[in-house]
Amino acid sequence: MSFNLPDLPYSYDALEPHIDARTMEIHHTKHHNGYTTKLNAAIEGTSLEGKSIEEILTGLDMSNTAVRNNGGGYYNHCLFWEVMSADGGGSPSGDLAAAINDAFGSFEGFKDAFTKAAGGRFGSGWAWLCAHKGGKLEICSTPNQDCPIMPGVGCGGHPILGLDVWEHAYYLHYQNRRPDYIEAFFNVINWAKVAENYNSAK
Repeated sequence: MSFNLPDLPYSYDALEPHIDARTMEIHHTKHHNGYTTKLNAAIEGTSLEGKSIEEILTGLDMSNTAVRNNGGGYYNHCLFWEVMSADGGGSPSGDLAAAINDAFGSFEGFKDAFTKAAGGRFGSGWAWLCAHKGGKLEICSTPNQDCPIMPGVGCGGHPILGLDVWEHAYYLHYQNRRPDYIEAFFNVINWAKVAENYNSAK
């Protein structure tokens, strides 16, 4: 089984002015597409061929850098596109909101912790909100295209929200102003999808 570049669930300009159309187009058609193509090449003819991306990453030999980098890049971006929407923003509700309040004291406490994880990642990487079995939430950051479902990476659990802080995700519009990009991200979070991810993960 080979992996395919997923279509975005919205148009490239849907997240403007928070994330610009040109960045979205390049990010999807060049970067994510590149990870997808290289992942397929890396697993072709190996025991990983035919497995799901979750099976590949949870059982990954971390010394296999081609699959680590490109499999992570494929998985991370698939999640990233889904947790954003044109009518995003606001705050979560229901069980997810209760879990956030329990873990971080308040929604503002969550935003502060997530902003610190994303802003404090030196160089390229990701910030994650992860759910453990039972529903406990945790925030962490990983370098490059690593993700928490890989062995020994991040905070464990299952990522339900992720923010790409590689410069290619924001540089055209924000240049070196990563804090502005992180702040803008909260305006496009699709909390309904994050809640769906949470319910599946817990």
